[in-house]
Amino acid sequence: MTISQYHSYLSPEDYLEAEKDSPIKHEYIQGQIYGMAGASDAHVTITANVVALLRNHVRGSGCRIYVTDMKARIESLNIFYYPDVMVTCDARDRNFDYFKRYPCLIIEVLSDKTEGFDRGDKFTDYSELETLQEYILISQKRMRVECFRRNSEGQWVLYRYNEGDEFHLNSIGFHCQVEVLYEDVSFSPAED
Repeated sequence: MTISQYHSYLSPEDYLEAEKDSPIKHEYIQGQIYGMAGASDAHVTITANVVALLRNHVRGSGCRIYVTDMKARIESLNIFYYPDVMVTCDARDRNFDYFKRYPCLIIEVLSDKTEGFDRGDKFTDYSELETLQEYILISQKRMRVECFRRNSEGQWVLYRYNEGDEFHLNSIGFHCQVEVLYEDVSFSPAED
C-alpha cells in the first residue's frame, strides 16, 4: 500500500465520490488515501475459489458475498478498506451501495507486501466492527489458513488450519477441506 500524494486530507464523502471514477482502487485511512497494487496468480485463484464456495453456500440465506471491489467501512475510525472477501448477513447493509458497515466475515489473502499490515493494524481496525465474528488470513505460500474468531466474551481466538484439515466458518455455518481453497494453485518450490 502506498500513499497518494494528491491530497493532504480527503473527507469520507469526497473519497467515496472520487473512488467511483478512479481507475485505481484506494483504501482510506483517516483522510489519507493509499493506492492498491495488483495481485498474483495464486492470490486471485484462492480468492476466486473462496468466492465460488461461499456464494453457493449462502445462496438463499439472506447473506451477501462481496469480493475485492466492495469497501468495508469502519466508521468509528474513519477508515475504508477493500477486503479480498467480505460477507454480510445484516439487512442494514442493503442501504449502502459503495461500502458495507456490518460484515460478519472478512477474508484476506496474504501477500508479502501486506501480510504485516493485514495481521496488525488492519486486524485491529476490523476488530472495531461489532458485527464481525471471524477474520480469516489465507497464505498463498503454503496451505495454511488462520481464523480469528470472536468468542462469547468478545475476545479473539486463533484457529489454525493446514493441509488435511477441515476448515470451519462458524459465522455462516460453512466447512470444507483446506485443499479445496487451494484448487489450481501452484506453490513455488521452497528456497534454501
